[in-house]
Amino acid sequence: MEINIKKHLLQFKKPSGTSRGVLYDKPSWILSVQLPNGKVAQGECSVIPGLSPDFIDEIQYESFLSKLQRQFSHWDQGEFKDVALFQDDKWKQFLAEWSAFPSILFGMETLAKEIQHEGSAILFDSAFTRKEVAIPINGLIWMGDEAFMLAQMEEKLAAGFSTIKMKVGAIDWKKEKALLKQLRTRFTADELTLRVDANGAFAPKEAPSKLAELAELDIHSIEQPIMAGQLPEMKTLCATTPIGIALDEELIGIHGKTEKEQLLDFVQPQYIVLKPSLHGGLTGTKEWIELAESLGIAWWMTSALESSIGLNAIAQFTSTFQNDLPQGLGTGGLYTNNFESSLVVENGYLSMNK
Repeated sequence: MEINIKKHLLQFKKPSGTSRGVLYDKPSWILSVQLPNGKVAQGECSVIPGLSPDFIDEIQYESFLSKLQRQFSHWDQGEFKDVALFQDDKWKQFLAEWSAFPSILFGMETLAKEIQHEGSAILFDSAFTRKEVAIPINGLIWMGDEAFMLAQMEEKLAAGFSTIKMKVGAIDWKKEKALLKQLRTRFTADELTLRVDANGAFAPKEAPSKLAELAELDIHSIEQPIMAGQLPEMKTLCATTPIGIALDEELIGIHGKTEKEQLLDFVQPQYIVLKPSLHGGLTGTKEWIELAESLGIAWWMTSALESSIGLNAIAQFTSTFQNDLPQGLGTGGLYTNNFESSLVVENGYLSMNK
């Protein structure tokens, strides 16, 4: 089987601010296979430089993609047709071998699903893919100056979102808090759910007071209030917090089931946020979900800035679980040069295009 690999540099419509800087573009590598029926199966290896654990630079990354290409040259497309894809010993060996490369795992798993379904855009059978239900999602407010963030808020409210997530830690805290207060003054917690994402912006000593201030505004939850790797401090925060705490970056780079369980059992967060391209591909993400649910920890899925190829797979994968929380998904409308999408957003819900 010959896998073709092509880099695709996604261009943001507007510079997108994060606590790690402003993003103007983002690379993905698209895996593709020509099928006997004339269709092309695709998968996406999506990375965020500076965050993805398997990406150092493009030279290093493309060398691993070349290794993947050589490895699968010995496989036959028929090996992807089994209903229990990823369950036989050969696949398990592959998943174990590449466990430290979540973006490559995700790209290969999604490619395999498309091959299994003969190039169809439907990778998982669910009420969502049957177009019977939609997935609730949050509207994301990117970092920027006060006017830019306020304009985004008005846009999300006009679009009918009932859950809004705002990234914090980029501008003055008082200004960020004022923006949140403005929303809360207009809408009660029953009318509008507010989430914030700090991306580790707070120091451990200042985090408790910040959480108390957010609780006054009926904030639902905060993602990664302090930098990853400070487990005792995070454990204390989760035990005493007045609002929900969701681990995100804390999960990156943890691959083994035992290590995952030990982390969750020790920290005991209220939530975890899962990104297949960062947290172990589809298989690794499913393992995180099963462990979290066994410990009474809730979760939601979000994207790692994938193109519509990856987003389609993540949305369908998410729909196979019973989870009513708003997810951090979309259609890839951030980009000027995205691929055609089978997803559509309306009134704060994501659905398959009818």
